[in-house]
Amino acid sequence: MRSSLAYGALLQASLYTLTNASPAPTPRRVVHGEPQAPRVTGSPVDSHPSRTERYRRGLIDDVQSDIGSILGGLGSDLPSWVASGVPNFFQGFPTGDAVVSSLGLDDSQVDALPTQVLNLDPYANWTESGWNVRFHGNVYKQPNTSNEDLNRLANIFLVDTSVGELPQDQADRARNVTASIFVIQQGDVAVSPIHLDPAASQGSSGEPGGGGAVTPSGGNQTITLPYNTTVEGDFDVFVPINGDGLMAGNETNEVQRLNTHVEGASIGNSTAYLVPTTGLTVVSDIDDILRITKIYEPSQGLLNSFAKEYVPWENMPDIYANWSRSLPNTHFHYLTTTPEQVTRAYMNFTYSHYPGGSFDTRPLNFSDVSATLSIRKFLLTKVFETFPQRKFILVADTSNSDVMKDYPQMATDFPDQVQCIFLRNTSGTDSGDKFPYDTSGFKNLNQQKYMFFLNPDDLSNLDIANGQCYNQSIAQNLTFGYQGLPFGLGDSPSAVNASANQTGKSMAAGFKNKDVVGAQSSLALVAALGAAMFMFL
Repeated sequence: MRSSLAYGALLQASLYTLTNASPAPTPRRVVHGEPQAPRVTGSPVDSHPSRTERYRRGLIDDVQSDIGSILGGLGSDLPSWVASGVPNFFQGFPTGDAVVSSLGLDDSQVDALPTQVLNLDPYANWTESGWNVRFHGNVYKQPNTSNEDLNRLANIFLVDTSVGELPQDQADRARNVTASIFVIQQGDVAVSPIHLDPAASQGSSGEPGGGGAVTPSGGNQTITLPYNTTVEGDFDVFVPINGDGLMAGNETNEVQRLNTHVEGASIGNSTAYLVPTTGLTVVSDIDDILRITKIYEPSQGLLNSFAKEYVPWENMPDIYANWSRSLPNTHFHYLTTTPEQVTRAYMNFTYSHYPGGSFDTRPLNFSDVSATLSIRKFLLTKVFETFPQRKFILVADTSNSDVMKDYPQMATDFPDQVQCIFLRNTSGTDSGDKFPYDTSGFKNLNQQKYMFFLNPDDLSNLDIANGQCYNQSIAQNLTFGYQGLPFGLGDSPSAVNASANQTGKSMAAGFKNKDVVGAQSSLALVAALGAAMFMFL
């Protein structure tokens, strides 16, 4: 039986080294062929449907190689994401030919399968040419996989248990999630026509229609995308739509919603959000901020993601429902770095408990560890540049290293657009979170722009519309550096941020300089690897 403690030790150890890794390269853009009608009009974002990632060997690769060799020597069958140093078990999913091979399918069997489309809920921006909708998603085929094969494949993703040991409802859910992973992406194919019509509702907020948008009087039309899918089956492109019956984006304060359905795909439905030029946009992560995942506890996180029913985190749905009702002209955008294959489960959960809104996830060409660390910033920049006059409220938790780096960086890069940053301190409420996190990016930010919080109610009674993002009754006690380090490391405090109770006591002390970080990270790596090795012997 594999040891969960060893998982945690290895994850923690590799993460210490990863915190010093340089940023991943920007994906280069590839355009397939000449565009077909309708032509894509100008948009504030230079968007192409095809993107690939440039790979380079660096510190991340070294961590994978070094820890991987140790695991190999131990004869362990730990999954690759453990050695990656990223607290994300959605790594290394099979695609295309690998799925065909694992299921033993031949070409005739694949050809006979119906084509399906993951049609992610898009946002649309207003330009001089009218409304432009960002259609994005994936075209794939779903094999008819037997329960026996699904059980075998699902067990790959479970720790200290198996499908046969789960209650019936959890076993069924594990098979469903596994089936969504083992799909066959369709590269270089045309996306079927997309039909648009007014949407009566989407999401859940206690308001008619699900909150966050209104139903327009028109918008019925059919759209053809100008490009084929990428080699991974992805599509991502802004396309102009006919504005008949739609309010102009610079003349309304209301978000309008349209149903979008891909012709011939039985599950290719989504809702497009036509977002006005000005207003507030809430950009929200999902894991451990909207739902209980415990991504920092591998065995529990896997069970919560593959088998157990998704459960909202405390009363966070009430907070979002209140924002939907009280904040003027609010658009909700859900951004998760979960890969596309499991996105549908995330969307179903989100729209069952939270206001309707557009959705972003990790496309398949962002598949390795360095790309996973860069995708959030890439998608954040896209939505910020698409709506240059809107203000943004960024919500997530401290267990994501990319969030801790990217959110304060967005406030630096787009100082007039970031209204608030709200971060749940998972280590402050969950003893199972052993991952350190780096707060140094917040050092030069105005305290009124951000707040670390412990419970959803900490977000109540804030005047967010007017820029009040800091509840002074919630003590911050924050130092700027690495927080939550083990073995007593980092106990020399750096400058303390102004806190509600004006004390110098810190959640966890910060580092003085990068040299100390490097030395202490190395010590932590050796210690944790040694502990893990001992547990496996």
